[in-house]
Order: sequence, then structure tokens, then C-alpha cells
Amino acid sequence: MISKRAALLAALLGASVPAHAAFLAGEALDTAADVLAWIVIVLVPIVAIVVFWLVHILPEKIAEHRHHPQQQAIKTLCLLSLVFGGMLWPIAWLWAYTRPVMYRMAYGTERHESYFEEAAAKARAGTSTAEEIRHLREELEAMHARGALPPGLRDLLGELKALHEQTRPPAAGEGAR
Repeated sequence: MISKRAALLAALLGASVPAHAAFLAGEALDTAADVLAWIVIVLVPIVAIVVFWLVHILPEKIAEHRHHPQQQAIKTLCLLSLVFGGMLWPIAWLWAYTRPVMYRMAYGTERHESYFEEAAAKARAGTSTAEEIRHLREELEAMHARGALPPGLRDLLGELKALHEQTRPPAAGEGAR
């Protein structure tokens, strides 16, 4: 029994091949190491900088998507966060997801001007319903009544009123004769 085990062990040891630490050898191994070194030295820092940048502009993109009224300030905070190594980034992130407490009372809206411009573009294209156009016009009129309507939105209000007059159904006495 022991001789069979010894013979099997001797056969296995005799049939084994020497182990190699790498799948490449010689000049190919040196070339692969050079390529890997260049990737680590050049490509990894570039990718790290791009990822760092993309993460730091996320609050700005969120503020734009949500039509935050203070999106320029959030953008500035994101840029400052880049300068200070990311220390201000959590503040920008939280600010992008919150609304200013008294902003609506002061300015009559909780949205940035870009919201009204996008809604007007939809109205011009004819993809807005009459109810959406009416709501947009009423919100702009309320802002105008408070005196907080920027000149660009004042022109937009006049355009929406004209658009409303065009789409308004004729009154009972104004119909076809």
C-alpha cells in the first residue's frame, strides 16, 4: 500500500512543470510594465480629476434641474468647493435640495427664471395645455403685482397674454356671423 502511494507521489512530482510567476517573460514583461506605468502615471490622474470635477458640479446640475431660484449662488459655491478641496461641497449639495425659506414671500415665486423661459418655449411650440399657459401667466402676473418681475419675464408675460388672446375661444356674441 505504501509503495503504491510512494509510486503515485513520485509520478506526480515527476510530471509537474516548473512554476512561473508571470504569464509574460523577458522583453514582453518589460514592455507590459512600461505600458502599465504610463497608464498609472498619466491616465489615472486624468480620470481622477474628471470624476472629482463631475462630482463637484452635481449640486449645480441638481439646482438647474429643480429650477432653484438661487442656482447661480450654488454654482459659485461649487466652484469655491473645488478651490477648497471639497470642504464646501456638502453645503452646496444640501442647498441644491432645499428651497429658501422666505423667497416666495419676497419674490413671488420659488423658481428660477429659466423655468419660465422653458415653459414659454413649450407654449410657443404648442406642447403646453391651455391650463399650463394660464397657470404660468397667473404666476407671472402675481410676480408683476409684487414688483419683482425682471425685464425678460415682463416681455414674456406680454407674450403669454397675446398667446392667451389667440387661443381663447370666442365669446357667445363674437362667434361666426
